[in-house]
Amino acid sequence: SSAACQLGFYKSAPGDQLCAKCPLHSHSESRAARVCRCDSSFYRAVQDPPSAACTRPPSAPVNLISSVNGTSVTLEWGPPLDKGGRADIVYNVVCRRCVGDAGPCEACGSGIRFVPQQMSLVQGVLTVTNLLAHTNYSFWVEAVNGVSDLSLESRRAAVANITTNQAAPSQVVVVRQESTGQNSVTLLWQEPDQPNGIILEYEIKYYEKDKEMQSYSTLKSKGTTATISGLKPATRYIFQVRARTSAGCGRFSQTVEVETGKPVSLRYDTMTIVWICLTLITGLVALLVVLICKKRHCGYSKAFQDSDEEKMHYQNGQVKFPESKFYVDPHTYEDPCQAVHEFTREIEASRIKIEKVIGSGESGEVCYGRLKLPGKREIPVAIKALKAGYTEKQRRDFLSEASIMAQFDHPNVIHLEGVVTRSKLVMIVTEYMENGSLDTFLRKNDGQFTIIQLVGMLRGIGAGMRYLSDLGYVHRDLAARNILVNSNLVCKVSDFGLSRILEDDPDAAYTTTGGKIPIRWTAPEAIAYRKFSSASDVWSYGIVMWEVLAYGERPYWNMTNRDVSGRGAAGRQVFPSSCP
Repeated sequence: SSAACQLGFYKSAPGDQLCAKCPLHSHSESRAARVCRCDSSFYRAVQDPPSAACTRPPSAPVNLISSVNGTSVTLEWGPPLDKGGRADIVYNVVCRRCVGDAGPCEACGSGIRFVPQQMSLVQGVLTVTNLLAHTNYSFWVEAVNGVSDLSLESRRAAVANITTNQAAPSQVVVVRQESTGQNSVTLLWQEPDQPNGIILEYEIKYYEKDKEMQSYSTLKSKGTTATISGLKPATRYIFQVRARTSAGCGRFSQTVEVETGKPVSLRYDTMTIVWICLTLITGLVALLVVLICKKRHCGYSKAFQDSDEEKMHYQNGQVKFPESKFYVDPHTYEDPCQAVHEFTREIEASRIKIEKVIGSGESGEVCYGRLKLPGKREIPVAIKALKAGYTEKQRRDFLSEASIMAQFDHPNVIHLEGVVTRSKLVMIVTEYMENGSLDTFLRKNDGQFTIIQLVGMLRGIGAGMRYLSDLGYVHRDLAARNILVNSNLVCKVSDFGLSRILEDDPDAAYTTTGGKIPIRWTAPEAIAYRKFSSASDVWSYGIVMWEVLAYGERPYWNMTNRDVSGRGAAGRQVFPSSCP
């Protein structure tokens, strides 16, 4: 016989089967119940069977963390503490843009990009890009499950309020041809819709059609118009424009194709040609007479020339003095980024292939990779990458080394290939030195070189330092660890990015933006008077000589810095065993 179920039990269909106890968080409202109703604030999803327990929406996610990088933000969070009795948890993110610190908020709009997606996220991480610069945003992260849509209560969410930073300008969208000549083109464009700061200048990139990979040129302009000259007649050129602020460069505009004018054909009659020839001949004869007279009149002067006086060169009637080149300190620029832009070459990140990490330091990692520039063969390079989470000051200090290095061109000074500043990963790209730092290389090859080879290494270092001294550059940190060696044992001076301040403690080292510089390489006058010069670099070169002949041993061995200062002032150090 079929017995009616008591309260708290149910039977889904009539028959002889036993009554089942109501699932968790549910109850029967009468005897002989066919289904158990959910308790208040609990629900059963449409796809759940009558035997399933009633569940409820989850609580808010926990530990919401935001990380802002320019006009992007990365959100990370943990799962809710109360999942409502269900396992089908996903996350939705609501973005709102706010006016002022306490102003009204509105939906962010369609231009925002969510990676991987905005709704139904399975993992607790999301990156939001294309935000406006210097703008307040509020992000609401909701956890939802299969019964969240059945609840009438407001969904619980974790909230992150952020303010974006400076960003590069948006793309220049309108570029048009204003006029065209036989050898020039004048372009006109509009300021970007989102300058995101004060536009410092515009960069115009141009090249012959279908020849971008072979070569291209760039031109700078302070305004929204520019005339590009020196072009070939009757040739099609491609032009692109982008804006630059202190935060970097925006994307190039769409290409604009312009054809220069055809060359003008000049026709002269016979008399015109005769007059031109007569004029040229008369001018040449007159010039020859003047030169002969001048030589006779001034010939005696050579006898009275000082043999030590540098000779002046005459070109086109003007005196040309011997050229002098001097190093320019990038820190003297009001905007250090301008020095980077002026001295270094920007390399597109896509031209670089990083293959392995070969070292690390306080500022980031050093990697080995390959560089392929347009129209050139692929070459091995060393890539110094700035560590993630850097501040704007760290970025400027990091790139200052590139601004310095870019001014040098000598076979015994490390060569800068260029910089990468327009990607998330900021990089300095230099030539690759296969044998690494000189001190480590010598220790690995202890006793393997002849005196001639060791002195040859020192000659190269001396040549590089002489070159730097002639430019007016004081290195201040010359040591074997800052000399790099290539596969042909050519030594090159490196490490130009540190600013040094000596502490009063005689046992201390120099505190720098990039680490500690031991006092045992430093000249006595630099220690005593805080004065650095080419003369103090010469002292450091003497210590490097000792290091080379001692195969990378530590100068003064285990002496304290205080003892080193006294020994240095006396000008004494024990000779290496292999000293010639």
